[in-house]
Amino acid sequence: MQTLEALSARMHTTAEIHSIVRTMKSLSSVSIRQYERAAAAMLQYERTVDLGLQAVLRDQSLQPQVGSPAEVAPGSALIVIGSDRGLCGRFNDRIGGRAVARLLEESDCRLCVLGQRVAAHMEAEGHMPDALFALPGSAAGLTATVHAVAVEIDRWTEAGVGTVSLLFNRRAGASLAVPTEWPLLPVPRGDLDALARESWPSRSLPTYRMAPTKLFSWLIGQRIFVQIYRALAESLASEHAARLAAMRRAEGNISDHREELMDAYRQKRQEEITRELLDIISGFEAVDQGDPA
Repeated sequence: MQTLEALSARMHTTAEIHSIVRTMKSLSSVSIRQYERAAAAMLQYERTVDLGLQAVLRDQSLQPQVGSPAEVAPGSALIVIGSDRGLCGRFNDRIGGRAVARLLEESDCRLCVLGQRVAAHMEAEGHMPDALFALPGSAAGLTATVHAVAVEIDRWTEAGVGTVSLLFNRRAGASLAVPTEWPLLPVPRGDLDALARESWPSRSLPTYRMAPTKLFSWLIGQRIFVQIYRALAESLASEHAARLAAMRRAEGNISDHREELMDAYRQKRQEEITRELLDIISGFEAVDQGDPA
């Protein structure tokens, strides 16, 4: 049977844990919003890049190069985005399991991982990352991380990698993280065809001075940058949404546990009071019986 002091200490510890959980909930809520804003802002830039590609694809001199099926290098690579921190439910298990299944399909596939937690999952399954990056702590660090990944992609392409895919968790609903795969290289032919068929949104046709092939290559690089940035922002928003859901469940469990401790504390205190009263009454009766008068 626990003493009142032990129950009081446990109640104090539970209150501190409850305070930590509430703080983590607040931080996750704020983080979700900032990463959602970052992803929304990048959508506007993505539209600008698409307009640039649409303008270049109107150039007839570029059509033979873009229209003919290019030979893709045989090498492949997979970029997996997870998390650096835990307390986010099965966030890393979902993306890690999907990545392992994806790697089993290709015997020779380079692996780039963002996040220590999912990297540990991959290593436990026997897949050592060829490159490992830490995730940014805020939206301000997204650009630097994307640039680092883009440099790694350049190294792969120089080494003969022709197919690069991006795997990350994307929000579906309030908290569910759904593994999503985006192809980065080669650029899907259907996307370019769709852009080439679109009508220009204004009466003024665009002009440019850069060589079409050079401009096209630069715009493709920007398109890859946009996709990695958006995937990273959406993955981080999904991570914090999963953590927020986990903290809400933890807060409910902590509240139930506090109620149980309070009930146990009240019962124990009542038992102590009852015992002390019985001791006083017993002592008074013993003194009263021992009085010769």
